[in-house]
Amino acid sequence: MTIKIGILNVTGYAGSELVRILHRHPHVEITSVTGRSSAGKRLSEVYPHLHETNLIVSEEIQGSPEIIFSALPHAASAEKIESFINENIKVIDLSADFRLKDVELYESTYNVKHPCPQHIKNSSYGLPEIHKKEIINNNLIANPGCFPTGAILGNAPAVNENIIGKLIINDSKSGISGAGRTTKLEYGFSELNENTSAYGLSGHRHQPEMEQELSKISKLEKINITFVPHLVPMTRGILGTNYAPLSKNLNQKDIRELYNDYYSDAPFIKISESPPSTKETWGNNHCIIYPVINKKNDMLIIITALDNLVKGAAGAAVQNMNLMMGLSEKTGLEQLTIYP
Repeated sequence: MTIKIGILNVTGYAGSELVRILHRHPHVEITSVTGRSSAGKRLSEVYPHLHETNLIVSEEIQGSPEIIFSALPHAASAEKIESFINENIKVIDLSADFRLKDVELYESTYNVKHPCPQHIKNSSYGLPEIHKKEIINNNLIANPGCFPTGAILGNAPAVNENIIGKLIINDSKSGISGAGRTTKLEYGFSELNENTSAYGLSGHRHQPEMEQELSKISKLEKINITFVPHLVPMTRGILGTNYAPLSKNLNQKDIRELYNDYYSDAPFIKISESPPSTKETWGNNHCIIYPVINKKNDMLIIITALDNLVKGAAGAAVQNMNLMMGLSEKTGLEQLTIYP
């Protein structure tokens, strides 16, 4: 079985990471990759570390791929992939265009009119640990955002069992690659090195995504998230710290059993016995979760760690592709972490 793949916007970090992962996938052939500013170049001219791929960047998708991965920005992605959707070609969209089910919320959050809102209702949110059955049976997958991946996976078991209230605080630290490949001054070495800053305090774009998905899981009212992201001077990784008041009298053993049971069929979730670090996930598709009770304040604290470019983007997309094509979700994704 060989699956022909096309990638839109291969020259961004998520697009190049898709190539890195798919290159060693046993059932995949990358047949076409696009990138407007680099059209006509070998991909190795843009990313020397991908020299073994021998791919040429084109302006448009060539041939007849069976699956399209779109790593284009929001709005541009939906506009470009609409024709593929209409032709019933399987599409995995790494942008935000099909994540939010409320069109008005999407347009107010991203300050843009949605190019093809008629397809939103048919998309599935691409978090396999939560929506595996939907993903298997769908042709349009909205790959989750990197911050929501950690927040949703970290809180889902507690929300599902109704052991915490409806207000969750999420504090997340992210590596600079989450900002994409950019030349903006604020992302230069001199600005970032030995520096840490908070941003998105008036409302980050990923917050509605977190609330939407956790509210679907909750047996209570709508879940509300207070989300504060921080930029830290490292290349990859997201470390999330979640705080929520406990609504039931549980001990640490109860919490660990709850989390292990909930993710018993999730090969890329590791319930850790100690607080994880981002380097434990560098280059792999795992999300490490450490739930712990603060008895003094009756708080549940949940630490999550993941690689924002793998489990937070390209790795999750490949995991979704595997499910859509009837493969084991682990196929091509079982690499060990790079360390140190």
